[in-house]
Amino acid sequence: MLPLVLALLAQQPVTRADAAAAALARGARAALGRADTIAALGAARTARAFPNPTVSGSYTKDTPNYHLFGDLPLDLPWLRASRIGAAEAARDAARYQFAFDRAGIQFDVDTTYTRALATAMHARLSRRTADDADSLLTIARLRRDVGDVSELDVRLAAVNAGQLQNAAIDDSLIALGTLLDLQLQMGLGGDTPAIALVDSLAAPEDSAPASEATLPGQYLPVAAAAARLRSAERTLSFTRASRFAPSVEFGFDKGDPGGTQPNQLLPVIGFSLPFPLFNRSGGEVTRAVAERDRARAELDLTRRETDAALARARRELVAARDRARRSADLVASANRIAGMSLQAYGEGAVALANVLEAQRNAREILARYIDDLAAADAALRALRWLTTTAGQQ
Repeated sequence: MLPLVLALLAQQPVTRADAAAAALARGARAALGRADTIAALGAARTARAFPNPTVSGSYTKDTPNYHLFGDLPLDLPWLRASRIGAAEAARDAARYQFAFDRAGIQFDVDTTYTRALATAMHARLSRRTADDADSLLTIARLRRDVGDVSELDVRLAAVNAGQLQNAAIDDSLIALGTLLDLQLQMGLGGDTPAIALVDSLAAPEDSAPASEATLPGQYLPVAAAAARLRSAERTLSFTRASRFAPSVEFGFDKGDPGGTQPNQLLPVIGFSLPFPLFNRSGGEVTRAVAERDRARAELDLTRRETDAALARARRELVAARDRARRSADLVASANRIAGMSLQAYGEGAVALANVLEAQRNAREILARYIDDLAAADAALRALRWLTTTAGQQ
C-alpha cells in the first residue's frame, strides 16, 4: 500500500492547458507540421532568388584563340511573378494547414483529457457504489441474525456486492488506460501513471463560440484549400510562360595575331531564345492543368465537408446540452430516493429488491450525467476547432 501512496504523491499535477502545450511541444504531428512549414518557406525563398549566371571559356587554334562567354537568364517580370506567386500561395497553404493541425492536436488532447476526467468520475462512482453495496450486505446480515429477513436477502445482497465490485475494478482499469493515453499524447511514458488531472468536468456554457459567425472562407481548412488552388493556378501560368525563357550572352575574344593589337579584347554580346521544336512542354502543362483541376475540386469538397461538420457539431452540442440539463435535474432526486430506500430497508419498511432497484437507477442516472457532460464538452471543443480561422492562428 505504501508504494502506491508514494506513486500517487509523485504524480505531477497537469491542467488541460499544460497537456495541450506538452503535446504541441513534443508530439510527432506538430514536428511534421513544422517541417512542412519550413520546407514551404524555403521554397518561397528559392522562388524569389534570381537565376545564377554561367561562365564558360574555350581555346581554339583559329584566331582569336581565347574565348570567354557568360550567360545570364532573363528573369522576366511575368515569369518571376508567377513563380513567386505559386511559392507564396503554397507557403500560405502550409501555414494554414499547420495551424489547423495544431488546433487538431489541441482538440485531441482536450478530448482525451475530458475522457480521462469522465472515466475517473465513473471509477469513483463505481467505487462508491461498491461501498454502498457492502454496507447493504452488512445490513442484510444484521437483519438476518435478528430474524428480520431470510438467507435469500443476504445471498442477493452478496451477489449484488460482488457484481459491483467487479464493475468498480473494470472502471478503474478504463480510467487508468485513458490517463495513460493522455500521457502518450503529451510525449510521456505510457506504462505507469505520472500525472494527476487538475481541471474538473463541468457543464459547458450556453454561449456559442465567437467565431461561429465567421465567413466560411476564413476557416482554416477552406483557407488552406483556397491557397493550394492559387498555387496551382500560378504554377500553370509559370509553366506556360517558361517555354519562352530568353537569356543574354556576353563575353570577349582575345588573341588575334593578325589584328593591329593582338592582345586587344574583342567584346561579344548576344541572346538566346528557346525554340520549342521537339518539346513544347505539353506534358508539364497537362500536369499543371490537372493539378489545378484537382485543387479546385478539393476546395469545393473541403467547403462542403466543413459545412457538414459544423452543422453536425452544432446539432450535437445542442442535444448534449439538453441531455446534461435534464440529467442534472434527475441526479439529486435519484440519489435521495436511493438513500431513503436504504434507510427504509434498515428499518424493515421495504424489501431488498426495492433498494437494489433504487440504487441501480441512481447509478445509471449519475453515469449518464457524467457521459452527457463529457459529450457536451467534446461537442463544444469540436465546434471551436472547426471554426478556427486564419486570423486566430
